[in-house]
Amino acid sequence: MKPSYRPRNKRRIAKHGFRARMATRWGRAVLSRRRKKGRRQLVVSLPSKHGGS
Repeated sequence: MKPSYRPRNKRRIAKHGFRARMATRWGRAVLSRRRKKGRRQLVVSLPSKHGGS
């Protein structure tokens, strides 16, 4: 049996990234709730290839 989760960064960003959230009404609502809650990070992001975290 194959593993059920095979991570892909491109797919992760496409589904859960900022642009994906902003594209739909409910995605924008998600961002709004997370801002209201005071989340430090609103959406998933990849670590930079050029230093930092």
